[in-house]
Parts: sequence; C-alpha cells; structure tokens
Amino acid sequence: MSVPYEAAAYEPSDSPESPEEQLARLLGRALNSFELPDETLARLDFALAHDGSLHSAHHSAGLHRETYRHTWLLADGSALTLWELVHNTARDGEPQHEVYVDEEELRTATARLPLPPDTPEFELPVVVQLPEMPLPRPAYVSDDSADHARRLLRRAENADRPDARTAALLRTAFAHQITQAFGRPSYSGRSGLCFALYEHAFLLRDGAEISLWEVEHTATPDGRHMCEVYVTEDAARDAMERRAAQVS
Repeated sequence: MSVPYEAAAYEPSDSPESPEEQLARLLGRALNSFELPDETLARLDFALAHDGSLHSAHHSAGLHRETYRHTWLLADGSALTLWELVHNTARDGEPQHEVYVDEEELRTATARLPLPPDTPEFELPVVVQLPEMPLPRPAYVSDDSADHARRLLRRAENADRPDARTAALLRTAFAHQITQAFGRPSYSGRSGLCFALYEHAFLLRDGAEISLWEVEHTATPDGRHMCEVYVTEDAARDAMERRAAQVS
C-alpha cells in the first residue's frame, strides 16, 4: 500500500516561504496549536531556517497516521523541533493535524488513535522509520565536474576548508549532483539573515564517492553573501549554528 515516503509531497521543496510563513501554516492547520507554550512560540520568532521531513507512517484498513518532524535553526545557534501528527481517524474521516513539542507527547497522542491492532487477523500496518532507511544513491550528471569542484573550493572563504588532498581527489571527478540539504535559502524578517546548506556529491574515476558541504549565508559584518565549504555535514551545520550565534 502507498506510504508517502517523500517529504517533498508534503512540503514542496520549491516553496519560497520564509521560516515564519512555514510556522504560521503549521500552526494554522494544527487543531491544538493553542496548547503550545508561549516560551516555545517566542523562541520561534527568531527562526532563520526550517527543515521538515516525514518521520514515520502507519497505514492499515483504510486508516492512516503520519508524523512529521519540523526543525528550525534559531538566531542563537540552537535548534527547535516541533512534531506534527496527521491522521484520518476522526468520525468524518477527514485529515486532522496536531502539533507537539516533544516525542513523548507525540507518542501519547499517537497511542490514543483508534488504529487496528497489529495481529495476523488484520491487515498489518506499514510502519516507516525514515532515519533507518538507506539513503538513495545520488543521480550523478557528467558536466565538467572536476572544474565545478575547483570553482567551489576557490570561492570557499573559511580557513578550515577542504585541504589539498581533497582537492587532488576531486580533480578525478567526472560526475556530480547538487542538492539542498536544509530547505531553501531562508530569510529572517527580524534579522535579515539568509542561510542555505547544499551537498555537492562527486563520483570519481575509480568509482569512489565524495561529498562537499557548502554553507551560504549573510551572517557577515556588512551583510554580504559568504560561502564556506566543509568535508562533513556535521561540520557545515556546526558552522551555521556558530555564525547564527555570532550575530544574535
């Protein structure tokens, strides 16, 4: 049976919405948004970027529920997550949305849903835990990839950018793919900052794969765009949080 694995089917990846607009849409469709703590909403006033993904799904006997994880990068460098529960177990069968501040509240709400039990007498549910699913192999395109890598490294302004050994490996790249890893470039109406994270995946002549992680932001003294490049996603995300904290 069909399970909407792709988060893009829920939050279009080409949406130009700001973090504030994405939050407003989430709160506007959630039936219990009025229960969120004022402190949580106050922190979200300073969101710089948003990332949303499907966390799990359960479909059985015509009933379904999905849970979505919404994470915002805040101006103080921290991250805040809200959990959205979507289900059609109400009497009219229409989709209903609920939002919670932590996984324990989400689990309690999910346990109350009248979904069929997991027994052999019933159609077994499909349960999806996305973090455990293998990531798809990038759809590489051969398009002067070695030169793309060279230009990417040349515009990187961070002192801890990839070293000469990495640059030498990338001279053998013959295909690559660019994907946006943290939503679209996101602007904060309060601070005017913009953050975006991209993965540049390269396929080398010997069949090996290597990725560079590009952070684009305007957390600079004069507000200009700056490019930083890192060899791991963790290092790139740490840099985003560091830059955000410096200007908060």
